[in-house]
Amino acid sequence: MPVTDLDLDACLALRPDLDVPADLDAFWARTLGDRRPGPAVYEPVETGLTQIRTFTATVAGYGGEPVRGWLHLPAGVEGPLPCVVEYLGYGRGRGLPHEKLFWAAAGYAHLIMDSRGQGWSAASGGTPDPHPYPAGTVPGFVTRGVTTPAEHYYRRLITDAVRFAQAARRHPAVDPDRVAVTGFSQGGGLALAAAALCPEVTAVMPDVPFLCDFRRGARVADATSPYGEIVEYLKLYRDRSDTVFRTLSYLDAAVLAPRATAPALFSIAMRDQICPPSTCFAAYHRYGGAKDLRVYEFNDHEGGEAEHQREQLTWLRSTWDAQRTRPTT
Repeated sequence: MPVTDLDLDACLALRPDLDVPADLDAFWARTLGDRRPGPAVYEPVETGLTQIRTFTATVAGYGGEPVRGWLHLPAGVEGPLPCVVEYLGYGRGRGLPHEKLFWAAAGYAHLIMDSRGQGWSAASGGTPDPHPYPAGTVPGFVTRGVTTPAEHYYRRLITDAVRFAQAARRHPAVDPDRVAVTGFSQGGGLALAAAALCPEVTAVMPDVPFLCDFRRGARVADATSPYGEIVEYLKLYRDRSDTVFRTLSYLDAAVLAPRATAPALFSIAMRDQICPPSTCFAAYHRYGGAKDLRVYEFNDHEGGEAEHQREQLTWLRSTWDAQRTRPTT
């Protein structure tokens, strides 16, 4: 596994000059203002687990379209509870209800968002993406609707992420002042975008985030990375480079990052060939709030795994404790 990106010193010094659309805020105001979020629906699910209660969640996402997920609550614990909203990695659906129990086992409410059209099947009860795409996309999601930001797949997925964060705050078992967003890879990029577009979020934990500095990602990431989809598309449509990167600039988590102000804990892996560290550092350096960083110098895209979960748990507890004890003026 060769090192193909910048080393740590260069990444720490990196200050990328990203293209920021002049109408970025107006674009997202229109997107999120198109429809008021409808009420979420939670139905209990029998899992055979005795210490965690699980519900299938249905949240009105982009355009009011139903997006599925799971809600886990620790059994026998009185609310309102702090809540962690989790977004998933590239190509993953919500899976089975017992797969992700870490945050509920720690005593938190845990709301997991399905990724529309990714890993979806009727048998799993996942979320389809009903929108057609223009001809000419390459396999994957990054180039779906890439000729205009209004039609791009990630406009819908980021909107879904914001709606899940908002839905978590409205659940009667959740403390609306203690809602964190997190995710791995694609989920990390969605967490950054959701925090930028939903200022009520109070903590952010992007883990080796995707969706950051698309132009650099296309240049240096491994060909099998989702960033490689951009390369494959531009091999076919050589005259569309400016159009493609302008579209993606509206959806870039590193472009949106300065608008997020909640405390954040980033993780970055220095040998990551899927989400090159320089792209993750682009978001880290541009982030608008207080931020902490854990660097995994010898890890690829798996990052810190279980060790980083422990770091997240410690950091989140201390962050929320500090927020609750901070004097008001």
